Amino acid sequence: MIPESLRALVDATTGQRNVEWQGRTLLIINQPWGELAVCHQGAQVLHYQPAGDSPWLWVTATPAALPGSIRGGIPLCWPWFADEYPAGETELHGPARKAGWRIDAVDEDEEGVEVHASPETTLHTALTPRVVIFAGRRFLKVELITENNGDAPIKMTAALHTYFAVPDAFACRVTGLAGASYLDKRQDFSRFDQQGELGVRGPLDHIYQSSKIQVLEDGQRRLRIAKQGSDSTVVWHPGDTPPADTSVEDARGFLCVETACTRLDPVWLPPGAQHLLVQHISPLTDDETSNN
Repeated sequence: MIPESLRALVDATTGQRNVEWQGRTLLIINQPWGELAVCHQGAQVLHYQPAGDSPWLWVTATPAALPGSIRGGIPLCWPWFADEYPAGETELHGPARKAGWRIDAVDEDEEGVEVHASPETTLHTALTPRVVIFAGRRFLKVELITENNGDAPIKMTAALHTYFAVPDAFACRVTGLAGASYLDKRQDFSRFDQQGELGVRGPLDHIYQSSKIQVLEDGQRRLRIAKQGSDSTVVWHPGDTPPADTSVEDARGFLCVETACTRLDPVWLPPGAQHLLVQHISPLTDDETSNN
């Protein structure tokens, strides 16, 4: 689920501390309610594990060397998603995920933690991002807040590109998308309608036009994925041709279900306005299960 070297750092932590891992600085928190690791590069949540459970997020065992980004956890795609480059830009998923971020505040109590982060350098001429991460005994929430400090409306896309840890990606099911329209990136962005609930049986890269709550069922647990400020859900798995930093075997251990604003629902942010993109992950309760 997470690399052994990262596991060792988490196990050696009591309370909170900053550590070095793979050339990056991490904030690690290990408390009775659970564990959290946040990378200063990209303000990326790398690890979350509530007490008595297994990790909810997957991280590659072979992360790219700096200045590359780490595959896994919850990368921030900002202020554009995928290859939706503005004129003159070339960075896939935008600059936020590779940039240095500062931890501005860490507020803890016995039930969980709230972490605030902001970029160390200017990432856009007019847009300013902030991240707030909430983690508790049975939930993980990430908020990406964007403010337009310029004098004209600006078009943006973004995503919380979450890599969920699963026993076998090809045995997973994602409910809540039945009937939704989607673009298939593997078929030149052709548009289709989802027939029934989504069963993952091979490679896929779908951009769903949906603001509904999804449930990820992996055969061992059901995670409820709620969101705000998003009318797109991206479900991605590379199949048996994963990126160079991930083996075929390791890739079977994750499935990406992403809260996003994409080409289907770009945000036009007026001057002085803010946009809030939120992903809230929690176990599906018994009452919710009985109502499905």
